[in-house]
Amino acid sequence: MSRPPLPPFTEETARQKVRAAEDGWNSRDPARVAMAYTEDCTWRNRVEFPRGRSEIEAFLARKWRRELDYRLIKELWTHSGNRIAVRLAYEYRDDSGQWFRAYGNENWQFAGDGLMERRIASINEMPIREEERLFHWPIGRRPDDHPGLSSLAL
Repeated sequence: MSRPPLPPFTEETARQKVRAAEDGWNSRDPARVAMAYTEDCTWRNRVEFPRGRSEIEAFLARKWRRELDYRLIKELWTHSGNRIAVRLAYEYRDDSGQWFRAYGNENWQFAGDGLMERRIASINEMPIREEERLFHWPIGRRPDDHPGLSSLAL
């Protein structure tokens, strides 16, 4: 299976890869998102270390059961060869109604077939009031005309 765009990345193809990842995560479909990773992909996500698609899928299912009304924006930071670095922010609420905004950075490494083989994420979050939310599009893909992180000064 191949997942274009393929490395080595140009500025344009790196941006395409970042948007595809954002769109996948905004689907909140663990099985769909897990297919973007190699069978033996390794992750570091905060203090969890999922290995392989099945653990990634289980991790995402747990995540989105807790993080309700999840909306994510990713932005390209830099790229070189088969690696891409992104910055991100996402908003969600918990089951008590408390809203949060998370900020993070991810380092990605891709196999030649365009599947991600390594993901290293550093993420911090903070509670926010509902009126402080910035991500208001309907659940799913962020509309093309919705501002990105830089436009929102995040």
